[in-house]
Amino acid sequence: MEEQKQTTSAPANAITEGVIWKQLLIFFFPIMLGTFFQQLYNTADAIIVGRFVGKEALAAVGGSANQISNLIIGFFVGVSSGATVIIAQHYGARKEEPLSHALHTAMAFCIFGSIVITVIGYAAAPVFLRWMNTPKDMMQDSVTYLRIFFLGILFVFIYNIGSSILRSVGDSRRPLYYLIVCCFLNIGLDLLFVLVFHMGIAGAAIATVLSQAVSAILIILALMRTTDIYRLHLRRITFYKQSLENILHIGIPAGLQSVMYSVSNIIIQTALNALGTDTVAAWTAFGKMDAFYWMVISAFGIAATTFVGQNYGAGKYTRVKKSVSICIKITLAAAVIMSVFFLTAGRYLFHLFTNDPAVIQIGIRILTYMAPAYALFVFIEIYSGALRGIGDVIIPAIMTCCGVCIFRSLWVFILVPLSPTIETITLSYPVSWGITAVLFIIYWRKKQKHFGCDTNSISA
Repeated sequence: MEEQKQTTSAPANAITEGVIWKQLLIFFFPIMLGTFFQQLYNTADAIIVGRFVGKEALAAVGGSANQISNLIIGFFVGVSSGATVIIAQHYGARKEEPLSHALHTAMAFCIFGSIVITVIGYAAAPVFLRWMNTPKDMMQDSVTYLRIFFLGILFVFIYNIGSSILRSVGDSRRPLYYLIVCCFLNIGLDLLFVLVFHMGIAGAAIATVLSQAVSAILIILALMRTTDIYRLHLRRITFYKQSLENILHIGIPAGLQSVMYSVSNIIIQTALNALGTDTVAAWTAFGKMDAFYWMVISAFGIAATTFVGQNYGAGKYTRVKKSVSICIKITLAAAVIMSVFFLTAGRYLFHLFTNDPAVIQIGIRILTYMAPAYALFVFIEIYSGALRGIGDVIIPAIMTCCGVCIFRSLWVFILVPLSPTIETITLSYPVSWGITAVLFIIYWRKKQKHFGCDTNSISA
C-alpha cells in the first residue's frame, strides 16, 4: 500500500501490532469509563430534578425533550463517524496530509452544523414537542430544557467530534480524563443551581451546558497541542472538497442509521405520552439505568470501528476478522452480566429516581421485558461498528431501517392501538433487535470473505 506522505518516525501502533484481546480491553475501558461519567452527569440531572423538583420535571428531562436531543446528537455523531473512520484508516496507513484535511473539514462541519441547528432548534422547540403529544403538565419544562440544550449544542458537537478523533487514533484516555472533570463539575453545578438557587429544570440544563463547554475546550486544547500527525490548527479549519465528500459518503448513511433509531424511539415516546405522566416518568428512570448498558455496548462498538479501521487501512485483513470475533465474545459476556444485574437490582435502582410506587411498578414491568434481550443487540452494535470501520455503511443503514425503524413504527401503529399497554410498547424492542441481529450476522459473514478485494477503504 503506497503512502502519500509518511512521517519520518512512525510510533509503534498497538492496535495494528499488539495482542488483540489485551489491546482491545486496554482501549475499551477508558471509553467505557468515559461514557459512564458522561451518563453519570446526565443521570445526575434526572436524579436531582426527580427528587427535588418533582416527577413532572423528571418526565420533562427524560421524555420528549430527551428524545429530540438524542435525535440531533445521534445524527451529528453518525455523520462525524465518517471523519473518524477516514482518520483511523489514514492513521493506520500513516498518511499525514489527507488525515489533516479530514480533521479540519470535520471541525468546519461541526461549527457550521451547530449554528444551523441552534437557530432552527430554539425556534421550533415548542412545535417539536407538540408533534410528540407532550403532556401539558410537562410542556413548559420541556421547552425550557430543550431550548437551553440547543443554545449549547456547539459544545456538544465539539466534544463529540474531538473525542471521536482522539479515539480513532487510539487515544481513549484523555477523553476519559476530561469527562471525569466535567462530570463532577456538572453534579456540583446541578446542586448549586437547583438546590441553592432554586432554578428548577433550567438550572439542571444550564449546569449540563456549562460542563459540556469545559469538556469542549479541553478537547480542542488536546488536539492543538499534540505532536502527532493529527494536530489541529485553528487557521486551517475549512472545508476540503475531497475530504468533505469522503466524510459525507460514510457519514450520511451512518447519520441516517442513527436517526432511524431515534425516529423509532420518538414514535415509541409519542405512544408512551398517551399513557400518562407516571409511565413517562418510569420510562425516563428506566432509560437512565438502561443507558449504562448502552455505554458498555457502544464503547465496544467504538473499539470495533477503531480496530477495524486502522487494521483495514494497514491492509491487515486477518487481524480485522480476529478483532471482530474477539470483540463479539467479550461483549456478549458483558451483556449477560448486565442483564442479570438489572433484573436482580432493578427495584432498588428505581428508588434512586423516585419514591412514587406507581412509577416504580411500571418501571419494573419495562425492565422485565428489556433486560433479558440485551445480548441480541451485541451483534448489531459490533458488526455495524466493524462495517463502518471498512467504510461500508449503505447496507447496514438499510438493514437498520428495515429491522428497527420500519418494524417498530408498524408495531406501534398496528399492535399498540389493539393493546395500548406498556408491555406491548416495550416488546417492540427485543423483537426488532432479534430480526436486525440476524440480518447483520448474515451480511458480515458474506462481507468478510471479500476483504482485500473491494475499494471501500479510503486508504487503499
